[in-house]
Amino acid sequence: MKMKKIGTAILMVALFAIAGCGSGSNSGNVNGNWSAVLTDANNNQAFTFTTSLVATNNGSSLTVSNFTFTTNSSCFVSGETESASFSLTGNFNGNVTGGFQLNVISGTPAGNTLTLTGTVTGNKTVGTWVLSAGSTGCASGGGTFTMTKM
Repeated sequence: MKMKKIGTAILMVALFAIAGCGSGSNSGNVNGNWSAVLTDANNNQAFTFTTSLVATNNGSSLTVSNFTFTTNSSCFVSGETESASFSLTGNFNGNVTGGFQLNVISGTPAGNTLTLTGTVTGNKTVGTWVLSAGSTGCASGGGTFTMTKM
């Protein structure tokens, strides 16, 4: 009888622990709508955009949709292509952290690539960006960025 009570107690502790894993805030989930501000080396705003991210492949990659520059740029007029990756290092309580990379390749004009590399911590991603310009009227550059989940 004593072994049955111990077994029941262990089972209850395990169930409470598992329930606690799913009870955390969803605020740390990378899925959702994000806004970004990219500043240059002089702390001037260079680009801003909004996008939607969804983790796929067990969180190892991201699907990017609804990507829209909210600033005008001669480097990215239309038809951009985006790809992203995410390396999860968070826990099961909704506290997502990990490495982040986003690439934006221009459609018109062709030849420009914007690369963001940073770290996701909860509802915020910070890091650096580099623009490799390949079209007339677009200058290469770089700086820092902050993305915030909306």
